[in-house]
Amino acid sequence: MNGVQLELLLHADHYPAVIDCVLGAQRSVWIATANLKELMVEDARLVPGRRRSSKRFRSILAAFSELAARGVELRILHASLPSRIFQRDFDRQRALVRGGLQLRLCPRTHMKLVIVDGEHLYLGSANWTGAGIGAKHADRRNFELGLLTRDERLLDAAQETFEHLWRGNECASCRLREECPTPLDVLALKPLCATQPEPEEAAPLQIAGGTRKTKSRRARAGRRKR
Repeated sequence: MNGVQLELLLHADHYPAVIDCVLGAQRSVWIATANLKELMVEDARLVPGRRRSSKRFRSILAAFSELAARGVELRILHASLPSRIFQRDFDRQRALVRGGLQLRLCPRTHMKLVIVDGEHLYLGSANWTGAGIGAKHADRRNFELGLLTRDERLLDAAQETFEHLWRGNECASCRLREECPTPLDVLALKPLCATQPEPEEAAPLQIAGGTRKTKSRRARAGRRKR
């Protein structure tokens, strides 16, 4: 493929490059990841009494809540259940609980990508975790390799692939279908949640295509290795 503009991201480069794109989203953020965990980002908001030079951090889910309130579409396609901390912090964000962040689980998801506004594409090794993309210390984060681009051909291919899987178009022939309590092709026919719960009764984290319960040791042992 000739004439493709690519930015190479190594290790700690992932945090500012990918997260800055996500936090600046105007229309949509689509994420595909094998592992899904809470991650922290620098809190750049101005707060009376706080020094501008002092660094504070907050949950990416708090930032997602603000994006959702602005009408940004948020989707995450993931292979395994979110971490307990992710689930806990998700339940604290009412805008996300009410449908601001859509989660769909497919055990075969192993690609890692982030698409922002249909204009920015990250492809690489990093999962949506603190050690992969979050504000983790350089001496503790994962060794990652990725690419950032605005190339239209790559964006079109990545978005088509994401949407194809999101709608469950591979589910009918999937030999791992029995591992999915609710296959994604079923969800595509019956969209998730349209009702808005009352503020005091906001529903906790719901994962389309999955279950919130922690899998048994036997079930985990039987999962396909990646």
